[in-house]
Amino acid sequence: MSMMVYNYNAQPEFEQALCRTLQARPGRFEMRSFPDGESYIRVLDHCAGRSVVVLANLHQPDSHFLRLALLGETLKDLGAARVVLALPYLPYMRQDIRFQPGEGVTSRYFARMLSDVFDGLVTIDPHLHRYHSLDEIYQIPSLVGHAHDQIARWIATNIERPVIVGPDEESAQWVTDTAQLIGCPVLVLRKTRYGDRDVRIDVPELAYYQGATPVLMDDIISTGRTMLEAARHLVDAGLSPACCIGIHGVFADAAYRDMLEGPVAKVVTTNSIPHASNGIAVEDVLAEATRALCQEQLGLKLSGAA
Repeated sequence: MSMMVYNYNAQPEFEQALCRTLQARPGRFEMRSFPDGESYIRVLDHCAGRSVVVLANLHQPDSHFLRLALLGETLKDLGAARVVLALPYLPYMRQDIRFQPGEGVTSRYFARMLSDVFDGLVTIDPHLHRYHSLDEIYQIPSLVGHAHDQIARWIATNIERPVIVGPDEESAQWVTDTAQLIGCPVLVLRKTRYGDRDVRIDVPELAYYQGATPVLMDDIISTGRTMLEAARHLVDAGLSPACCIGIHGVFADAAYRDMLEGPVAKVVTTNSIPHASNGIAVEDVLAEATRALCQEQLGLKLSGAA
């Protein structure tokens, strides 16, 4: 039996890439609210014995998680053999320690909740800072796809004489890989955070990089303050306005507008989260990682008739 892909709320291009790569069929389901606000879910396919993938966009997880979990539980209750979750963006990864007394380490709690519902997890470049891998907090098989090939191709095509700049030490893993693919210089700055919107960036001597185009790159753009502060320092040091690239463009509040009004030439993100800044397609990254998880870790065969 062929696999099924149930698209909870993600962009159509991700569903199409998954179906093409997995030789799968789109799944059908109904989801609505009762008058009292509770959710109604009905799966319209015969999924007993099938392996299925649930695709979802979770950049606003608090408003979507319950329904997503109910869909996963419904599929399992109807006899689905495996229910794999594919998320272009994995939320609840940044609270990875207790920064202040009494705080919840929500990355661990969220991981336990997802692990209770799904049999496998695939995502793109999660915020792994103090965790070395998802296996440290998830109890299900997981696989991470990486967007650096797609980002490197975009930079090589659109930016002359780039120097890849990481705004803080956490970004080093992404900027280093991307710079190596392009064969261009890389520079990692140092950040001190005093609050959600209060950061200080320390910039080294930049005389060597005069004439280059700075490309600020990070995994997540949320408030945009880190990139804005870094961009201001680069301009003050005599470099041209930076192109800012984020793998996941969360853009809290007016962050995108503030960045465009600052010393920034362009803001570009992947389409892991739908936004006006999307310019780098990563649906094939998610699809290929899902194929690898299903075949290599779950031992599933992807070919066959429905």
